[in-house]
Amino acid sequence: MGNPLRTAQDRRLPRIPEPCALVIFGVTGDLSRKKLIPAVYDLANRGLLPPGFVVLGFARRDWGDGDFESLALEAAKKGARTPWREDVWQRLASQFQFVPGSFDDDAAFDHLAATLDDLRERNGIPGNAAFYFSIPPAAFPLVLNQLARTGMADNAKSGGWRRVVVEKPFGHDLESAIALNQLVDEVFTPQDVYRIDHYLGKETVQNILALRFANSLFEPVWNSKYVDSVQITMAEDVGIGSRAAFYDASGAARDVLQNHLLQLLALVGMEEPTSFDPQEVRAEKLKVLKAISLPKDISTGSVRGQYLPGWVAGERAMGYLEEKDIPADSTTETYAAVRLGIQNRRWAEVPFFVRVGKRMPRRVTEIAILFKRAPHLPFDPADVEMLGHNQLVIRVQPDEGVVLKFGSKVPGTQMEVRDIAMDFQYGEAFTESSPEAYERLVLDVLVGDRTLFPDAAEVEQSWRVIDPLEAAWAGTKPEPYRAGEWGPRAADEMLAREGRSWRRA
Repeated sequence: MGNPLRTAQDRRLPRIPEPCALVIFGVTGDLSRKKLIPAVYDLANRGLLPPGFVVLGFARRDWGDGDFESLALEAAKKGARTPWREDVWQRLASQFQFVPGSFDDDAAFDHLAATLDDLRERNGIPGNAAFYFSIPPAAFPLVLNQLARTGMADNAKSGGWRRVVVEKPFGHDLESAIALNQLVDEVFTPQDVYRIDHYLGKETVQNILALRFANSLFEPVWNSKYVDSVQITMAEDVGIGSRAAFYDASGAARDVLQNHLLQLLALVGMEEPTSFDPQEVRAEKLKVLKAISLPKDISTGSVRGQYLPGWVAGERAMGYLEEKDIPADSTTETYAAVRLGIQNRRWAEVPFFVRVGKRMPRRVTEIAILFKRAPHLPFDPADVEMLGHNQLVIRVQPDEGVVLKFGSKVPGTQMEVRDIAMDFQYGEAFTESSPEAYERLVLDVLVGDRTLFPDAAEVEQSWRVIDPLEAAWAGTKPEPYRAGEWGPRAADEMLAREGRSWRRA
């Protein structure tokens, strides 16, 4: 029986999951070490994990529980956001277990199933388990079939809930995404599938909804009558690192545009949901994704680029073709920019310029709403030369916050007007630091909150936007740009043809 004194509206008590296990496939990989294990420690440190919570690691290593604990200790100390507390770690580490094996090893999966069954008696976990796929996408079907064979994905057989967390990219085109959706929904029930997009776990991304729907200030002007254009930028100053095999087969559009940036576009463009029920939020996002229109001429309404050797932050940076394991004749794009539209009454004729790139001058992800100029300016033209568009800029990372740019008189005897900025920063406005995205999303999986997780329809609709771009780009060479530049010159020309320019992020 639930607590009769506690209601869903009471925010004083934290959300704590039922006793459960988190099974991490590929636990020795970068994602697990840099994000998942630190997130689990931070949740434990904040008192948000239940007694008896167990982490089961699965990987192709000849390890015991002690080896896994050592790896986890190093990862948690290096990546934890909250202060280190040895007592918290000792309680958590005592619940770490490791199961060695490969994904085609039936005996290893039988051992994993038996281990989960043993937790009922030893840890009081009533069959609840979440399976996290921190593995290459090509291995998803193999692991899913093993979970189906052993019955580990069956809620009824387990006596509790069984959930699966699948990392992006979810497929590499529409056809593969549909096939993967069908498989994962057959093995797990659809409501137990969590397709993770870590950008949706960022506080600043969730703040888009608060900014729009909790204030009467912005929503009246959030439409084509007042908005000139929208720019969504995700720039990285790094190269491809150790992801050569994956990146060269996918490119910037499949890697980031299909998921992160289209999700940001959906949150900016969606209508107000009737409630923040997960189904209601996803329904409104899906309407936006279905309303996206591509340029009539993709060759002039989009640009793909590839970085050359250059300088980033005062250091020499190699070109993409010089990166380790990249073919010398690769035509994979490291930069993509496209002009999109949203075909509905709110956004008719408003262009959405979306761009992503590697080896840019600095790391920044932001959404800029550029408003139309005042219909009449009763000033001398020389007095408003420094006046640009009013802008509302949502900084997703790294300097999380919101900037409002508008015109103001310059002190003095002349009526000179120029842009000024009001800057809100999360780190200064709130005493509590923002949790990491994975911290929020792992907790959401364990408590069964699907609000921040795209469903199958959203994933498939996103591919319907990307596939025509990829088809139009096939056989073409990307435009060159030097490392440390804001992309190819053709991207600037794409906006200049409309009398617009990229906001300098």
